[in-house]
Amino acid sequence: MVDRPLADEDAGWVAACQAGDERAMQRLYAKHHGRLFAMALRLTGNRGDAEDVVQEAFLRAWRALPSFRGEASFGTWIYRIAVNLCRDQFKRRRPTEPEVEGQAAPTPGDGIARRRLESALQSLSAGYREVLVLHDVMELKHPEIAEILGVEVGTCKSQLHKARARMRALLTAA
Repeated sequence: MVDRPLADEDAGWVAACQAGDERAMQRLYAKHHGRLFAMALRLTGNRGDAEDVVQEAFLRAWRALPSFRGEASFGTWIYRIAVNLCRDQFKRRRPTEPEVEGQAAPTPGDGIARRRLESALQSLSAGYREVLVLHDVMELKHPEIAEILGVEVGTCKSQLHKARARMRALLTAA
């Protein structure tokens, strides 16, 4: 989950980064890379795009750390950077066949079902896809998602409800 402000080791690593310690940024990268990549992969539908998003998110974070005030946790902040980059990436390149990392070798039926699911996910509007991935895949709570997406908690809940209904419709129609 996304970290709470000043509640964990990220705060110390951020302070070290602000003092110029590149090793501290490597620790932040190691801690957050996997989950950011998983989120970016689901949002962009493409491994190469997801890798680009994560790399660019950390580069932007590194450059902006001197002015980072800690009003949000580092985790929330980097997620927000990555979500915005995913939006840009998705607008530039609509994937033809979504990719999913870490899958076991699917059975023939699993492969079809997974492709249908990923295709339905990619056909959602950006707002629906983002809230669905952040809540149901990344298991973040509504206040965290609202902060990442820059919306109210009520909007987040409403978007999730609509996204799930749209996914059901897409999956039952096929």
